[in-house]
Amino acid sequence: MLRGKKIILGITGSIAAYKAASLVRLFVKQGVQVKVIMTPLAKEFITPLTMATLSNNPILVDFFNPENGDWNSHVDLGMWADALIIAPATANTLGKMATGVADNLLLTTYLSAKCPVFIAPAMDLDMFAHPTTKRNLQTLKSFGNQIIEPTVGELASGLEGKGRMEEPENIVRYLDDFFTPKKMAGKKVLITAGPTYEKVDPVRYLGNFSSGKMGFALAESCARQGAEVTLIAGPVKLRASHQNINRIDVDSAEEMYKAVMSRFDKMDGAILCAAVADFTPIHKSKSKIKREKENLLLELKPTKDIAAAIGKIKKGEQFVVGFALESENEEQNAIDKMKRKNFDFIVLNSLQDHDTGFGFDTNKVSIIHPSGLKKYFELKSKLNVADDIVNEINTLIF
Repeated sequence: MLRGKKIILGITGSIAAYKAASLVRLFVKQGVQVKVIMTPLAKEFITPLTMATLSNNPILVDFFNPENGDWNSHVDLGMWADALIIAPATANTLGKMATGVADNLLLTTYLSAKCPVFIAPAMDLDMFAHPTTKRNLQTLKSFGNQIIEPTVGELASGLEGKGRMEEPENIVRYLDDFFTPKKMAGKKVLITAGPTYEKVDPVRYLGNFSSGKMGFALAESCARQGAEVTLIAGPVKLRASHQNINRIDVDSAEEMYKAVMSRFDKMDGAILCAAVADFTPIHKSKSKIKREKENLLLELKPTKDIAAAIGKIKKGEQFVVGFALESENEEQNAIDKMKRKNFDFIVLNSLQDHDTGFGFDTNKVSIIHPSGLKKYFELKSKLNVADDIVNEINTLIF
């Protein structure tokens, strides 16, 4: 949603200014027109030449152009922009913004801005925790500014704590979220993600290679569009960052089944993206199984079919979207699965495609509807694939 937007990036005098270079590159890659305003002290941390090269625009620092005397109008800048983001924002700049001090071009532009303003603080943990900083941030929030909270991590002082500027990728996502139409506002969506682990003994399990990335991307996409998301995740090493996501962690297929079935009735729909194990051991050893000379025979039984169970109880106003991962006779197998489990549509992944499936950051999918409608998509990031799937839900279901 950022393509075509005009954004002013304000950079202040913080060691985190080096992140501004990545931030500009990401904005430009999204199709954003970027103008950069630097405070005089910011030039000590990152060069104007670097920022001018990356933004494809001259860098603004002073009220007047020192070469020809032209006035850099903060009023015109404030009217030009669709958004103003100050990243990094130092404690000094926060204090000036909160009290109306206007002693540099960035601050006068802020006071003239008619667009949404985003602030990404960066400072040492004691400065961030100081009552003055907290008061200033609260004041800025009351003015309608969007505060992109700093993270906990290693700081320039060598200390560990909260004050580290949010990473550029997450800042871009925050702005994209802000400008994304909230087509799912008021909707409750349940999403399953990741694998399940079926215990054999206390140290071994049956599982699969699912990373959970596709399911988590779907959760982020729905949340950005205003949905209240319940994300039921198998054992994965991923973080759900959006405030609209309520994460529930499970391990086994049985645990996921219970978590889904106890919540689905209150949902507007479900996206079943998890790679749930089809079988689980009949007997689970309470102690570690020792290696013997003979082969080990492991007897398995089917797990409960979550998708089929949901398909049977869904109401007319609810939707269910399923996934299929196939290696042969792909479309027909996906269609059969969709009909058996009463999906509103199914998303087909192929094991024949490169850079797709388990563990990859990219995916290539097809969407198939019961009507016979089929849509084929090119290889793209899983975040973009998630947006395609969610847009399909919005278009044909809501």
